[in-house]
Amino acid sequence: MKAEEVRKVGVIGAGIMGSGIVEVTARVGMAVVFLEATPELAAAGRERIERSTLVAVERGKMSDAQREQTLGRVTGTTDVADLADVDLVIEAATEDYETKRELFRQLDEVTGPEVVLASNTSSIPIVDLASVTKRPERVLGMHFFNPVPVMGLIELVRAITTSEETVEFGRAFGVILGKTTVESRDRAGFIVNMLLIPYLNGAIRMLEERFATREDVDTAVHLGLGHPMGPLRLLDLIGLDTAMHVANVLYEEFKEPSYAPPPLLKRMVTAGHLGRKTGKGFYDYPS
Repeated sequence: MKAEEVRKVGVIGAGIMGSGIVEVTARVGMAVVFLEATPELAAAGRERIERSTLVAVERGKMSDAQREQTLGRVTGTTDVADLADVDLVIEAATEDYETKRELFRQLDEVTGPEVVLASNTSSIPIVDLASVTKRPERVLGMHFFNPVPVMGLIELVRAITTSEETVEFGRAFGVILGKTTVESRDRAGFIVNMLLIPYLNGAIRMLEERFATREDVDTAVHLGLGHPMGPLRLLDLIGLDTAMHVANVLYEEFKEPSYAPPPLLKRMVTAGHLGRKTGKGFYDYPS
């Protein structure tokens, strides 16, 4: 199947990343069915999409009519069998190794053999997901960035089993979504996180050592390097638990000290100070 022939997309998970992938796919005219574990999570995912599209209307990015059309293309489910007729699957479930492998086993059974199975994973090797399917050549990474409706990049991750045809499919689908794609080989962190995690860890260590205040670290990077936000605010946006998980995966694979999560990060995650999603991280976020 060619990317321009895709009419219906399945998305696994409707959290922060999954709901964004659902939205951008529905906005370009495709039907989307998203899978969640419980009706409550499915309802929460739907609410995220409704809220995000409302913000888009308020900012003049889409009309009320376009919003209604977009939402009309989106369906939530808790039954993986409802993905039997999709033309593409993009998995954006929790960043847990065994959970993702089990999902790919199920998706391989449910979907047609020609369907590409993509993962939004930021750290798990794509070949590990491909190996549990009967179509390893049709499995690739499609790593989106948060917030998905705003960020213009997709990292395409080619496992040693991924065919050239599947990579070309990923590139073409990225164009349909209005995104720029870059290609990475299949190793932990891909391009962005391999560069990002040592930078974020370095900012945390500066704070740990009282080298500079959180505000001065963030202001220095924001104004001195032209980044849209400093590293500590970025960590709060990403989620400290997510950043620590990716850091652990990178350290496990490469054993480089710069990838190891700093003690302060571990303590904050243990305390539940995960950033914006919990209302407290390096900064406070009143509800």
